[in-house]
Amino acid sequence: MKIRPVILCGGAGTRLWSSSNKILPKQFIDFGGWNLFRRSLERIKNPIFDYPIISTNLKYLKDIKKNLKICKIKKFVIILEPDKRNTAPAILSSVLINKIPDRQSVMFFAADHLIERNDLFIKSIIKKKDYLNNENIFIFGVKPTAPSSDYGYFTTKKSEKKIFEVSKFIEKPSEKKAKLIIKNKGYWNAGMIFIRKDSLISKYKKLQPIIYKNCLNAILKSKKNNNVYTLNKFFYSRTTNKSFDYAILEKTKKINAIKLNIPWSDLGSWKEICQMYNRNKNKYFKKKNIFYRPWGSYTNLFRGKGFLIKELKVKINGLLSLQKHHHRSEHWLITQGVAKITLGKKIFIKRKNDTIFIPLGSVHRIENTHKLPLKIIEAQVGSILKESDIVRFEDIYGRIN
Repeated sequence: MKIRPVILCGGAGTRLWSSSNKILPKQFIDFGGWNLFRRSLERIKNPIFDYPIISTNLKYLKDIKKNLKICKIKKFVIILEPDKRNTAPAILSSVLINKIPDRQSVMFFAADHLIERNDLFIKSIIKKKDYLNNENIFIFGVKPTAPSSDYGYFTTKKSEKKIFEVSKFIEKPSEKKAKLIIKNKGYWNAGMIFIRKDSLISKYKKLQPIIYKNCLNAILKSKKNNNVYTLNKFFYSRTTNKSFDYAILEKTKKINAIKLNIPWSDLGSWKEICQMYNRNKNKYFKKKNIFYRPWGSYTNLFRGKGFLIKELKVKINGLLSLQKHHHRSEHWLITQGVAKITLGKKIFIKRKNDTIFIPLGSVHRIENTHKLPLKIIEAQVGSILKESDIVRFEDIYGRIN
């Protein structure tokens, strides 16, 4: 029997934008001919998967159908949540429809995660799918590339039949603690779940009976229009507002882990977006987008809606003007060399893989005093992303406004 993919696509995904400038939910942002939801759809076109179920809300229905059409996915089911009740009700309601056989394996994905090696991801599922039964549950862990306080972690212990069992969950630790977790072979919790339908329903009946009862009624009383189900608002709004982790995982004694060593991110910050563009910059590079300046050069890699990604190359002893911007903030990721950065009245020394945020209106400059050319991936975020939005106060090349 094929695996049933369920894509959770109800999140607002607005952490990337300021409160006054919420452009798009993260899963629908165009990053250069692709978005995260579309990548999720492409991922489940593999033969091991059955047709998808998508859990979302009415606000996103148009975007979801548009991307399904682009990906040429003709068979699907969409479940519309009338209220935001967190992931525990969303996950359960998506499997209660009678189109899923009780013994079918179900794979839950977030619509806004990036997996860059889908081939290795699929292989990891194939290796473990025969170990899935009516009692156990698998979650996915990704080997960390660096300590991060943006993700949750888990550690594991060896179980039978080459299966790893989760020994401990750690929710978004400090970077200092994250280093120790990684040293002890901890993994990022990727938030993906692999379980059989009958096992999932059994856990809800036992651990979350209120959620189960109201989700079941919300499905039974739902309105169906072709392949789109609108859950009954009266019952769905009475489900307990809980995450799946809190409602089920934390109360489950034995949880198995599938370990992945692949590029993965939820692209939840501009730092991660800069890292993604740096890994893939050859795909975006065009000679016509290189612009030379007295201090070095910059290349426009991609212009999105409300943001612009650049690569700056500052030559040895290069010094940019002391400047500010009226209409944009900036996020910098150092990819080579050492940067001496002025921000307001402070001086920062930033090295490879370091980041710094330049708030809108802040006076700043970059200087390269090191022995290597300095390289920076820059994300500009704002309403005007042009060279005209530069107010210069000092410039050794005579370019004062």
